[in-house]
Parts: sequence; C-alpha cells; structure tokens
Amino acid sequence: MNAIRRTPADLLRSALATDPARPLVTFYDDATGERVELSVATFSNWVSKTANLLQGDLAAEPGDRLALLLPAHWQSAVWLLACSSVGVTVEIGGDPAAADLVVTGPGTLDAARACRGERVALALRPLGGRFPQPPEGFVDYAVEVPGQGDRFAPFAPVDPDAPALVVGGTELTAAEVVERAGADAGERGLTAGSRLLSGLPYDSWDGLSAGLFAPLGAEGSVVLCRHLPELSEDGLAKRVESERVTHRAV
Repeated sequence: MNAIRRTPADLLRSALATDPARPLVTFYDDATGERVELSVATFSNWVSKTANLLQGDLAAEPGDRLALLLPAHWQSAVWLLACSSVGVTVEIGGDPAAADLVVTGPGTLDAARACRGERVALALRPLGGRFPQPPEGFVDYAVEVPGQGDRFAPFAPVDPDAPALVVGGTELTAAEVVERAGADAGERGLTAGSRLLSGLPYDSWDGLSAGLFAPLGAEGSVVLCRHLPELSEDGLAKRVESERVTHRAV
C-alpha cells in the first residue's frame, strides 16, 4: 500500500493534489429538493474547517471516540474525513453516553444529550444553514465552523494502524478503511472519473463505502442521494443522465 494513502485523509489530500476542481460529492435530498455540489477543493476546505473546530475548540485528540448520529449527507461525509484528519475514532450510531464527543442531527438531540463531553448539532438545512434557535447544551456547527481556519495541521501525526471507524459492530483502522475502500472500488469497477450514485444509508460499511470511501479511493465521485425512494423512476433516469452517472448503489 502506498504510504501516502494510508488514511482516508490521505486519500483526500491525494485528490486535492491531483485535480482540486473536479466534483467529489454531489448531494441530493429528495424530500426537500436540495442539491449541493462540492468540488474536491470545496469539500477539502469544509474538512479543514471542521478538523480545526474538532481539534481546537472541542479539544479532541487522537484516540478519542466520537458518536456520529447523522444520516447519509454531505456534512456527514465532511465529519468522517475531519475525524480522520485529527485521528478521532468515529462510531457510526454509537452510544453517546460512552463517547467523548457526539455529533448529531436534529432528530437525535435527546439521545445525544447522554454524552458527557462536547456535543455538536447540525441542523442539516439547505446550504448548511444554522438552527433557527440553537439547541441548549450543543454547539451549533453552522455557527462555529465558518470562522475556522482554511488549513489544517494535526497536533500529532495520525497513526494509520489506530482505530478509525466503528460500524455495524466492526472496528477498522484507518489503513483498513483505505484497503477495504480500494477493494470495493475494484469490485464495483470504479476508476478515475467514475460517478457512483448511492442511495444507501450511512449506517453500514456498504453505505459508507459506496457513499464516500470507494469513490474517493478510486479518484471518482459520488452522487449521494438521501430519501431516494421519493424520486420517481423517470426522475431517477433523468438524474443518472444529467449527473453522468456511471455506476449505481441503490
């Protein structure tokens, strides 16, 4: 394995060096009509700001555990790469009471209050909008992240052999995430420039791989669709054509 591509954050840095202008994540919410397209450079900027928030304001350190209570969403993808940048272990749907930090959407605020550490809430509104009324006891991500630095440097090197992701009861190191993402990309036939449309949730490895890691590792991109069943067959066909989709995971 290439030493400079041993963590998910390494994959993003590689993509940024290769072609920063190409699309990386195109997000649709078919319940609201939202569409957001992020180039590699724009996505990387969000990751850097989020990693600075995580490491600086939230005082997260390598080895800390973060319970991620978010759906398949472009901001969820940002948090996954920000945690990789800092060395924080992400537990998908993890128990907030057992976590050092929790990141939650609006539908899981009550469960997230069990976390005794830092709590971050995302409104998941179009264009990354903030809560109309910030939830008590939580940092409003949309309020705090814009002012963070556009460049990120970890206080300590990230160990690719340290735990990075827990999903479906399986714990994976950063290097294992990269390895599995590469294998999945090969099985799906993804290559540089591939566009994978994924309607899978982020609650399993398959969903995380199709919705982020495999396209990133293959130097491709993802069309990430939330609430895809809301879309008609004709609407899906038009999206596949307009977004130049080459592969699907639905």
